[in-house]
Amino acid sequence: MIEELLPADVAAEEAYDDLPDSVLYEQEMALVADAVEQRRREFATVRGCARTALARLGVEPAPILPGRRGAPTWPQGVVGSMTHCAGYRAAALARADRLTVIGIDAEPNQPIASRGALELVTVEQERQWLARLAADRPEVSWDRLVFSAKESVYKVWYPLTGRSLEFEDAVVTVDPDAGTFHARLLVPGPTVAGARLTALRGRWTTGRGLVITAIALPAHHLDCARTTAVPHYR
Repeated sequence: MIEELLPADVAAEEAYDDLPDSVLYEQEMALVADAVEQRRREFATVRGCARTALARLGVEPAPILPGRRGAPTWPQGVVGSMTHCAGYRAAALARADRLTVIGIDAEPNQPIASRGALELVTVEQERQWLARLAADRPEVSWDRLVFSAKESVYKVWYPLTGRSLEFEDAVVTVDPDAGTFHARLLVPGPTVAGARLTALRGRWTTGRGLVITAIALPAHHLDCARTTAVPHYR
């Protein structure tokens, strides 16, 4: 499903079943040696997806080790993102001369469990349209979609800034028919390709009990980031 959300320049791989942890490099295995089996297998599978994507880009396989704040460290000249949740693992990679950064996230298509958790990950402006859309289109857990979109935003933000971004630092709106979302940054964004990043646009989909979001920022222009969306729900 993930490839439907990303441009052709991206090599995307996904898996619904886990690989054995024996596929890990020694350096990777050391990071999860004391983890439970499920953690080791998801860690291995998402890296297996990433290495398959690297091969499609013509890049030799290598250990994929976490850097600061757990963000994956990619080979020189490659950008990418990984995600995993129950029953799903995925990686999306591209050459850095084609894309500046990628952010992907997958979550179960299930409502956020509590009002407190919902208020933690959303702002009042989002909660106003979430209630309406949940009543109109209950087949999608829209609150979980907002959470996923903000996770994808963070995976774009952090490689560009090296700084944290809180849930309340972006306002997400969605187009429920076009399968797109718009995230307006409420804090100063980085300057990329000579322009200040003030917003990000991405795409979303659902299927197999999942909600998946993705953002791909082109290397040579910021049209997708600077254009203000006019979503149906805001």
